[in-house]
This record gives sequence, C-alpha cells and structure tokens, in this order.
Amino acid sequence: MAEQKKQERDFTPEVDAALPEAISLAKGGKLNDAVDKLIALEKQTRNAADPKSTTRLATTVMELCYEARDYPLLNSNISVLSKKHGQLKAVVQEMVEKAMGWLDEIRQKEGVEKWLELVETLRQVTEGKIFLETPRARVTRSLSLYHESQADAADSPEKKQKSIETASELMSDLQVETYSSMERREKTEFLLEQMRLLVLVARGKDAEDVKEGKDEINRGEADWLKVRVGGRKVSETFLKDKANQDLKLKFYDLMIQFALHANSYLDAAKYYHTIWETPSIREDTNGAGKQALEHVVYYVVLAPHDNEQSDMLNRVFNYPELAKLDLHYNLMKCFTTRELMRWPGVEGIYGPTLRSTEVFGQGSGKRWEDLHTRVIEHNIRVVAEYYSRIRMNRLTALLDLSPQQTEETLSRLVVSGTVWARIDRPAGIINFRNKKSPEDVMNEWSSDMQRLLGLVEKTWMGMNAALAAQSRIKA
Repeated sequence: MAEQKKQERDFTPEVDAALPEAISLAKGGKLNDAVDKLIALEKQTRNAADPKSTTRLATTVMELCYEARDYPLLNSNISVLSKKHGQLKAVVQEMVEKAMGWLDEIRQKEGVEKWLELVETLRQVTEGKIFLETPRARVTRSLSLYHESQADAADSPEKKQKSIETASELMSDLQVETYSSMERREKTEFLLEQMRLLVLVARGKDAEDVKEGKDEINRGEADWLKVRVGGRKVSETFLKDKANQDLKLKFYDLMIQFALHANSYLDAAKYYHTIWETPSIREDTNGAGKQALEHVVYYVVLAPHDNEQSDMLNRVFNYPELAKLDLHYNLMKCFTTRELMRWPGVEGIYGPTLRSTEVFGQGSGKRWEDLHTRVIEHNIRVVAEYYSRIRMNRLTALLDLSPQQTEETLSRLVVSGTVWARIDRPAGIINFRNKKSPEDVMNEWSSDMQRLLGLVEKTWMGMNAALAAQSRIKA
C-alpha cells in the first residue's frame, strides 16, 4: 500500500455528475459500461489522492455489482480496486467493511457457495495488511464457524475431524494478542474460541488413538499444549471485571478440561474454586454455586497431598457454605481429621452418591481408584504420626491392603517426601522415626537448655518484681 500523499485536487463535482449516469446505465442493463466509466474516473481521483471521491466511486462500483447480483464481477472489482497502484488505505477499509455487511444477506439469499467466494476474496484482500487485521479476523472467524458446522453434517468420523481441524487451523493463524486495533473483550473472545477449537481437535485425536487401541495417547498432546499456551495469553485480571463474567466462566471451563486431561486435580480444584467465587455463581446456592463447590471438594480430595493441597483442603473445609452440604462436609472432615479411614466404610457411606456424579460416574474408574489411593495415603500419614514402629501385618490390616500394595504405597510416599520410613523386611517392622545422629541429639539438648534457661530467667524476674512490690507495701 502506497504512502499517504497530500490531496492534489477535489473531484467532487466530476463524481457528482458521473454517479447518476453510471447508475442509469446499470439499470438499463449496461453494467459493464457503468463500471468502466466509474473505474476510469477512479484512476484520476486516486492519482490525485482524493480519498472521499475515490471511496464514493469504489463503493458505488461494488453496489452496482451487488444490486445486479453479479457476484463474480463484484469479487473481481473488490480484488482489482484494492490492488491498484497507490490505492488509499481509507478506500480499501471502506470497501472491505461494506462487503462484510453483505455477507449474511448473501448467505441467506444466494447460498453458501456465493458466500464462500466473497469470504475468500475478502481474506485475500486483507492478507498481510495491518490496518485490516481486525476485519480479517472477523471474516476468518465466520469461515471457521462454517467449517465447524460442516462437522455436524459429516457422514464419517474422519470427515468430522478434518472439518474441526480446518476450523481450528483458521483460528490459530490469527495472532490476535498482537492486534492493537481490536478491543480487549473481542480479543479475549477470539482467544477463547481458539482454545475451544483446540480442545475439540485434541479430543478427536485422543478418541482416534483409543479406537485404534494404542497404549499411549500422544497425537493430541501438541494441541493440548497449545490450549495451555493460549490460556497464558488471556488476562485473568481482565476477567475479574464484573462485565466479563461470561468470558471468565468460558475460560475456566476450558482450563478445567485441560487440567483433567493432565490429571492435575489440584489445578482443576483451583479453577472450580475461582468459578465458585464469581458473584453470580456463588449467589446461586442451589444451582451452579452448589455444583461448583461440590467439584472443588471432589478434586481437592483427589489431589496428591502437599502443602498447597493441605492448605486449600483446610480453607475450603471452614467455608460456611460447605456445612450445608452434609455429605461433602463429612468427606472433607475425614481428610482433615487425624484419624484412620477404613476404605470399606468410605465406599459404603459415600460410594452411592459419588458414583452418581460425573466425576466418579461411569467411565471414571481411574478417579475412583485415585480416591482409594488418597484414603490409603491419608491413613499412612496418620499411622506415621502416632506410631514410631509398627509391624507390617498390622499396617496391612489397618489399610485393608495386601503386603505388596502396602509396601508400594509406602515406598511412593517415602520417595515423595511425604513421610519418613524404613522397612525391616526380615523382621517385618516399619520404622517411622529416623535414628538421630549425635549432632542432632546435641542440637536438641542445646535448644532445650536455652528454653529452660529462658524460663528460669523469666521466673527470676517475676520473683524480683513481686519482692520489690512487697517491700514498697511494707515501707
């Protein structure tokens, strides 16, 4: 696109005279003559850098072609006029915006084929032009939605997946985070749309891997990774605005899907917690708010134990809203109380309700196994707190496991640093207290002596103060 130059002449009188003549010719069936007449004058106005007159001529050419329903000529003139030497940016912008205004009507009246031709023309015209990046993004989004709709009409899984991948590729090509001309809300909507399509593509590839009987699901990992990268482009601070709550809910729903794919239960709990904190959700105590809080409970319980998980577990347990959910409150209480949980009892009390949820329902066997694992790990931590030594057969009875399962679980917790333990296999004894070195014993003794001397000094000062008070009274 040529550099903007100073206007040399105003062609308004000539344009005012030429437009009625061209319109009359077009109505008389001489569309090509009318277009040629206007394009000849357009060259003069363009060379004279008259943006107003050039815009009027270019848009009139488009209108004449559109009114005559000559779409090939319309597409041709849009392409040719936009590529003219020295064409003004304002003219191309006006042409693109006018053509975009006709898209819906063309699709309804003329069909998808004519609509696709105009969309492709607009994409070619706007390609590589920074001042047209926002219109190009909007046109591309419409094309992406069209390809996604084709997936519903596909007669085979392969065609459906191909349509979704095409839609995702179109959206992913748009680097909207760099667009300065696009409003922040619209930019966020585009980013969320990119993430949504990537999730659909990743799930489709994972489903194909499962169908083909592959042991490892890898084809969709690249797309799942792109979902995470896309999530980092979205400003969570911007989503906190009350006016953007709808975008906030969409964003965290997508992030929950990503977290569950990676079995990151703690992240899923955090995302559900953020959703629950949304005012419109939290106020709905019997609907979305209740459901969100229930999911927070499920996933924070499923998350492996660490400082962050323990902190969130205790914070959620103290929420007044949780006390209204008896079963979930009692489940959290089991994990926050330093007492053993017998798995048969947990399964009998909570199993029927949990199995009826989408989290632990049909097809979620792994999560039920993970819950069993968390109960076992909790019990081991409790045993390690109250016992310094315990026999293997006694521990297996408390955990309702076989000796091999008990040893594997205990070893995993030792490796992760959750507990300290050593197994004496010949003797069948587990030690939960590390033997202290002489240096550790001396350090503890020194610390105890310092505390003792501090107490003695405090007591001595108190006695002196009391004696001084008594002497003043006697005096």
